[in-house]
Amino acid sequence: MAAAAVASSSTPRPLRLAQRGAVSAHASHHVSAPPHRSRRPRLSVSASAGVEGTSGSERFYFNFTGFPFPLGPFLNRRTIRTEAVKGSIWLFEQEQALGFSSVSTNIRMTVIKLKSGGLWVHAPIAPTKECIQMLKELDAPVEHIVLPTFAYEHKIFVGPFSRKFPKAQIWVAPRQWSWPINLPLEFFGIFRAKPLKDEDDATPWVAEIEQKVLSSPEVGIGPYVEVAFYHKPSRTLLVTDAVIFVPQQPPECISKESLLASAKNGLAVKLLSKGKEVPDEPVVDNKLNRQKGWERMVLQILFLGPSNLLEPNASFAQMSQKLIVSPIVKTLVFSKVPEKVRDWVDRIAADWRFRRIIPCHFAAPINASRSDFLAAFAFLDEFLPERAAAAPGLSLLLASFMGKAASYFPPDDMKTLSSLDEFLVSVGAVKKTVSGRKR
Repeated sequence: MAAAAVASSSTPRPLRLAQRGAVSAHASHHVSAPPHRSRRPRLSVSASAGVEGTSGSERFYFNFTGFPFPLGPFLNRRTIRTEAVKGSIWLFEQEQALGFSSVSTNIRMTVIKLKSGGLWVHAPIAPTKECIQMLKELDAPVEHIVLPTFAYEHKIFVGPFSRKFPKAQIWVAPRQWSWPINLPLEFFGIFRAKPLKDEDDATPWVAEIEQKVLSSPEVGIGPYVEVAFYHKPSRTLLVTDAVIFVPQQPPECISKESLLASAKNGLAVKLLSKGKEVPDEPVVDNKLNRQKGWERMVLQILFLGPSNLLEPNASFAQMSQKLIVSPIVKTLVFSKVPEKVRDWVDRIAADWRFRRIIPCHFAAPINASRSDFLAAFAFLDEFLPERAAAAPGLSLLLASFMGKAASYFPPDDMKTLSSLDEFLVSVGAVKKTVSGRKR
């Protein structure tokens, strides 16, 4: 399972080892078109202009950590920079893979330029020479480095990244935690950190960026923590793993080698082929095979064991091009504490008039409204029937319809995840109750 799913599940958290970063130089620069309003979530269109000649040494980053699995790539991480809001918000992306598997997704760092002239960095990625050079090209000092979650795939980069900017203040989400031993932040190379507090009006950036904390210790063996931010000048919502938008095409930072490896008919495909004959033939590098590799990656990230990897098109079509909560997050986390999630979601929708969303994985920026956001969490009403609105607003109904039922997931694809949930409940790793009531 790749980064988006790993970061959000309530399964035991890997032991995060402090790392030292390294390297990188120029890169690709993207400028996205101004967002436009629509009745369903859409992606902002971006034009890219790559810079040739970036050497491998500038993308080198030794990354071999994580329990019970390491996160790849282990030696080379390409960085893609996108301008999401002109002169104000930039996105930095790198590929992130599950260990030695062929499953990859993208991991995203968001950088906002404050009115002070300094930079506010959300969820740092690997500080390669390429990445740091691209950040310095913004010609502004890094003032704040923010860790918005306790998930180790984001935490492991904060220490190495902060050492590149020793004058920056580090801010961390509450209830930082590690498994199997709960170690202090200093063990991960994170020093001088201040806590992120819910609706804190004393942060240096409060005039421009507001925050709301979802913190629940009751999920299972560890807590679930995520801090949402709202950039008022651009009306942009920043989340870590709460929602995602799976793009039709793979992110640019994912290498063709990874896509083609995923397109191979390996053991996973044979096990999840519904009994059909699986051809054993070499994979030719073409657009069709790269797309097949991407679709297989997505289904494994979202479902762990989807119903059919041999022919992934139908399931992929149901999960892509709409704002959703990842099936893993929904099943292993949010369904366990629906009251807290509903309160957090409702506060976000009530207080923040956002028009775009930037998550840490998959596509961004997403042109989406509060109704789109609420529609993605419609499944919470299943667990909180007494909280369901008697008459949903027209905008929410339209968002649900135009979003192709954002909270619906194919039952066949959910079988493996449901079985895992039942097993984790049986061994006491996650809760067997919902809001104090048995399901």
